[in-house]
Amino acid sequence: MLIFGFSAGLPFSLLVGTLNAWLGEAKVDLATIGIISWIGLAYAFKFLWSPLVDRTRLPVVGRLGRRRGWLIVCQLLLAATFVTLSFTDPVLAIGTFALVAVVGAFASATQDVVIDAWRIDVADEVATVEILSSIYQMGFRIAALVGGALALVLSERISWPGVYAVMGGVMALTVIATLLAPDTARPPAELGERELREPGAIDPRVRAAGLAVVAAGWIWAILTVAFFMVRMLNPIPNDPNPPKASDFTAETGPWIIAATVLLPALVATLFNWLQKKGRHVLTEARPADSAAARGADHAYGALLLPLADLIGRLRWGVVIALGIVLTYRLTDSIWGPFAFPFYLTELQYSADEVAFASKIFGVFMTIAGIAIGGVLFVTLGRMPTLILGAIVAAATNLLYADLAAGAPFIDAFANTFGLNSLGIDPRMVRLMIAISGENIAGGLAGAAYVAYLSSIASKSYSAVQYALLSSLTLLVGSLGRGALGEMIETQGYVAVFYLTAALGGIAVVFCILEWIRSAHQRRQEVAAPGLVPASDAARVQEGDTAA
Repeated sequence: MLIFGFSAGLPFSLLVGTLNAWLGEAKVDLATIGIISWIGLAYAFKFLWSPLVDRTRLPVVGRLGRRRGWLIVCQLLLAATFVTLSFTDPVLAIGTFALVAVVGAFASATQDVVIDAWRIDVADEVATVEILSSIYQMGFRIAALVGGALALVLSERISWPGVYAVMGGVMALTVIATLLAPDTARPPAELGERELREPGAIDPRVRAAGLAVVAAGWIWAILTVAFFMVRMLNPIPNDPNPPKASDFTAETGPWIIAATVLLPALVATLFNWLQKKGRHVLTEARPADSAAARGADHAYGALLLPLADLIGRLRWGVVIALGIVLTYRLTDSIWGPFAFPFYLTELQYSADEVAFASKIFGVFMTIAGIAIGGVLFVTLGRMPTLILGAIVAAATNLLYADLAAGAPFIDAFANTFGLNSLGIDPRMVRLMIAISGENIAGGLAGAAYVAYLSSIASKSYSAVQYALLSSLTLLVGSLGRGALGEMIETQGYVAVFYLTAALGGIAVVFCILEWIRSAHQRRQEVAAPGLVPASDAARVQEGDTAA
């Protein structure tokens, strides 16, 4: 499990974070870096093909086991990705470079699906799922240090292509753990989402129609993003109307959100209404009689069932909940890919300095933020902590605005508290103060956000519901990165950090509305318990217990 955690964390670090440091040093423009960072959407969309991974047996390597066959393919593909990147010049062949990175991102996201399933499969009374999850996180964090701090340090000494060639070799070694790992047998074909086939459930033919509509929306969104990436990275010579990321974000971005979030929510709402009215529901059990039917049930259970349950419990409050999901980590996710270019290219820090401040010192600051979040849960409660997390996450962008403007306020803070008299380079003190603020805020906000998602996730559908909601968290920030890169090119980092701070205010508003809504719901339950159906009250209690 430790090595599998490492195997999951290494490609995530190298493809979503460190790759941008290489592109920044290669003088790739920031708008292009923003577009390439869309490869991170693979992690947001991975739940879409999780049914395929769970149900499909691969030829040849499938003989190694239900999970091991998929793992070996993913790990070898990732090793080949890093080695191929080391032989590809991002300046002369940016399109090819991006294509290889996209393949790697999808392989990495698929590996995550398999590892998560393997962890649940092999857990027993001794190696419990809680222990395995903790060990997984340890491996993931070690990989973040190797793919982040160590990669930056090595880049100063052996060049970026050399770094990725080395990382390809390291990735290939994880196959040894896969070959030695235990595996589990495939479940009997009749096992699956049985409740979808019981009396009172929506007719499978109606579900199939709704699933087709939702699938069409997701396919359109993915293809639209993919085609725009191709256009941006392979421009037509002398094109009188070249594509612009800012135009795409403004004109097409809302439609992508509508197709991937609003459309599934509307279909789920319709199914809830039909089930409540007793229309188009089964009057007797109808077991799935084919692999296609079982696959459709699994896809519905991964995509629409979590939303239907959430809407059924929260009713109109789901609008606020989805608002929080889409905006709470927006300030972090939208500017994250530009962090290394900002440190290395704009501010001219060395890779060694950034490695220490961001990937070593910064980790301890994140842990401190998580600890502060734990204390605030006990003293203030869940919702005040959630609101405070949104506020500080937005406010720390002002630290970076000050850093980009020459750090007058950070210097004043350092002089006031004697931090510049510690014998550390004042430039390094500036960087560490900014990173401390961001990482403490990020740790606090992250802990608050995980607790909130856990509180609204139903115990009955906790795994798929949490996976869906956490995936949607990345959507808006990822779509906005191309436009943000353009803005940095034209207006500079200071203006961008003011913008990201303002965007964080949207999450604060949603959090306040959610506090009001949840407080009103609690008052209703206390004043007139009969107004809230017993099943809903029990589910609300489940959410409180989960938090």
